[in-house]
Amino acid sequence: MASESVIDDVGPQLAELCEAAAQLILPLWRSGLAVTRKDDESPVTEADHRAEALILEGLRERFPDLPIISEEDAARFGTPDAIGPRFFLVDPLDGTKAFVRGDPHFTVNIGLVDHGRPVAGAVAAPPTGETWFTSQGRALKRTGGGAAAPVHVRPWPAGEALVLISHTMKPETLDELRGQYGFDRTEAMDSSIKLCRIAEGAADIYPRHGPTMEWDIAAGHAVLAAAGGRLTTPDGQPFRYGKADEGFRNGWFVARGG
Repeated sequence: MASESVIDDVGPQLAELCEAAAQLILPLWRSGLAVTRKDDESPVTEADHRAEALILEGLRERFPDLPIISEEDAARFGTPDAIGPRFFLVDPLDGTKAFVRGDPHFTVNIGLVDHGRPVAGAVAAPPTGETWFTSQGRALKRTGGGAAAPVHVRPWPAGEALVLISHTMKPETLDELRGQYGFDRTEAMDSSIKLCRIAEGAADIYPRHGPTMEWDIAAGHAVLAAAGGRLTTPDGQPFRYGKADEGFRNGWFVARGG
């Protein structure tokens, strides 16, 4: 099993892998890449597969003893019936629908889970060159390979609170959420970048009352928690990972800043 010092140091290593995958993906964006459909009718492209292959190879070289649950591998071969206390969750291209549309809100995600909790993670956004990652208990961000700087959530801005939602949210659902959570402004975007925008203090809340998978959010959750935010069930209970008996599917959650 990896030591605690390795956990402290793993975020920067995950950031390097995410950035390498991002560099591989970016030339394929808006290139007319063929799109196929998985069994659940969600889209997948060669960019997903190439990024996943790069990440899996890198993780196996660096952390040969830790299991990996990755989206496209799971789509082809299924998920295990059980998982140990420490493992990686990988989404090599989160926001494939946005990628296919030509929108910039897609990310590369790697998270490390330990006893049900995301303890390290990295998220890279290929179109903007932004990378968010954990290191020594902090959340950091760098752009274009530059120097990393700490990021933090912001206090709830009364009268100006910004909610991040998906592009497909229905107006009546948004009205219900506004009544429940009390936000003021709305912005739609795809992928785990929503969690990172909250982590860096650019937004305030992301309620997800719909289906996701553990690999969709583990990395962003780790970054958000390190930045002082939280991701919980809607009633405020801890959000757990490693739900092998449920196929690593998530229930509803709410991500918040300060």
